[in-house]
Amino acid sequence: MKKKICVVTATRAEYGLLSGLLKEISKSETFLLQMIVTGMHLSPEFGFTYREIENDGYKINDKVEALLSSDSAVGVAKSMGLTSIGFAEALDKLRPDLIIILGDRFEMLAVAQVALILQIPIAHIAGGDVTEGAYDDAIRHSISKMSNLHFVTNEIAKKRLIQLGEDPQTVFNVGSLGIDNIKNTELLSLKELSKLMNFNFLKKNILITLHPVTVETSYTKKYAQILLEALDEIKILFDIGFIFTKANADNGGREINYLFENYCKDNKNAKIYDSLGKIKYLSCLHYIDAVVGNSSSGLYEVPSFNKATINIGNRQLGRLKASSVIDVDFEKNQIKNAIIKALNKNIATENPYGEGETAYKIIDILTNVEWKKTKRFFDIEGIDS
Repeated sequence: MKKKICVVTATRAEYGLLSGLLKEISKSETFLLQMIVTGMHLSPEFGFTYREIENDGYKINDKVEALLSSDSAVGVAKSMGLTSIGFAEALDKLRPDLIIILGDRFEMLAVAQVALILQIPIAHIAGGDVTEGAYDDAIRHSISKMSNLHFVTNEIAKKRLIQLGEDPQTVFNVGSLGIDNIKNTELLSLKELSKLMNFNFLKKNILITLHPVTVETSYTKKYAQILLEALDEIKILFDIGFIFTKANADNGGREINYLFENYCKDNKNAKIYDSLGKIKYLSCLHYIDAVVGNSSSGLYEVPSFNKATINIGNRQLGRLKASSVIDVDFEKNQIKNAIIKALNKNIATENPYGEGETAYKIIDILTNVEWKKTKRFFDIEGIDS
């Protein structure tokens, strides 16, 4: 009998990263794929992106409503409660042999708690990283402590998980799933992409994604305004197009989206998208000249395209970065000068998150490693001295 592996996804970006792994699980003779979607996938505000999953041919075994209309801190906390209730019912019904969780979203913390109580082993992808500018950092480490298997993206993350007391025999450095997608996706031509996006690419183009800095939410509006002021000065200097993707559902995300939507209404060279989907997003990375904002994609995937990432603020503070990443504060001139530098310089870099084949590595490990329901705290050498 096939072992049931349940993969959970809550956001467009997360699904994009998981898509290669989902494909490998679905064609496996050893495993049976189950899927649960939640969070932003089920929100009309974010484009009902669960439809992309269905259009890709995957069966969604359950949909767990989680998002409230509010994106305040209290609203997010209540959403976590709804997620826990919904997943208690979904996982009790599906009874998977293993659940796969990626990253550090607040929805995933709720899922991990439920799986822990139901004694369903957890495989956690991308644990061990550090992002000091967001509460995601604590969420990520908390999920790791509830997980039985760990698929990390780099050697530093592996060492950090062992430092956190995870058994080295359960921690595997497999690289980033995002690199798999880049290598295995047939990109669109510029003409095709322009038509599908209904966007006129100009001489220079940048992709902008700004998420709330969740430990600095009182500054969310100010940060977005500073970025827009920098873009206003950039468009005077260059024939340039601005491609915005919406912020996620963290507290403060709607405030960012509102400002960006209004900016795009007033600027014919700017357009905002609920979701680009994997193929359009990766094709965009191929044709644009730089990425601006604070998305983890700027660190994980963009370096593979030899494009600069202008990483603003503290959201990704502490994360491993390629030489193509330019760190700046939320200060107009710093942002403007970094963009100018990126647009006038040829970028060549090495992606520190591996060379691909990550999905194959994960499948191989899942096939050959025991999925234990219990775990022990692994003491590092010298703890007793």
